[in-house]
Amino acid sequence: MARKLDPDKYEAKLQQILEAAIICFARHGFHQTSTAQICAEAGMSSGNLFHYFDSKDAIIEAIVEEDRRETAELFARIADAEDLFAGLLELVETSLALAMDPIYARIGMEIAAEAMRNPRIARVFARSESELKANLVALLHKAAERRQIDSQLDLEQAATWIIALADGAVGRAALDPSFKAVDHGPILRTLVTRFLRPHQPE
Repeated sequence: MARKLDPDKYEAKLQQILEAAIICFARHGFHQTSTAQICAEAGMSSGNLFHYFDSKDAIIEAIVEEDRRETAELFARIADAEDLFAGLLELVETSLALAMDPIYARIGMEIAAEAMRNPRIARVFARSESELKANLVALLHKAAERRQIDSQLDLEQAATWIIALADGAVGRAALDPSFKAVDHGPILRTLVTRFLRPHQPE
């Protein structure tokens, strides 16, 4: 008779592996990281790791999926707020805060690079990016209907550029050690506010 798995223990072990993999990928790069290094960081045997993930690709897929889930939860919470413009600023500032984490910035660059050369990762990455943009466009439409942002904007393009700003902050943080994202919070808030808010008559 097969032993019944404890769901909580299983999930905890998954998280242990993912956290170890993120550290290793950020430190060494995806292709330079071996499963042995991930196992050593996680404090487990190779056999134990392969019980949860059959390849490094599968680990990256799980990292992307977890980020997708957390982002969807953030959108869901903000969409229930009365002040959606404040929620949009929170999204931008959350992205900036994440850019301050060198591990997050590096792993974001590693996954984006792998998506450009690995069809399996490209599919997962594209699905996550598509959902992110769809959620942002829906939030912008809702804010425009409430006249909390400029309803004359092309909201599809607006979403694209907000995402590009967030991605750019992560990329800059990963490539330029002197870039301190927190120092740029006020100017980013001003840029987004002037871009999204309805224009007032002179």
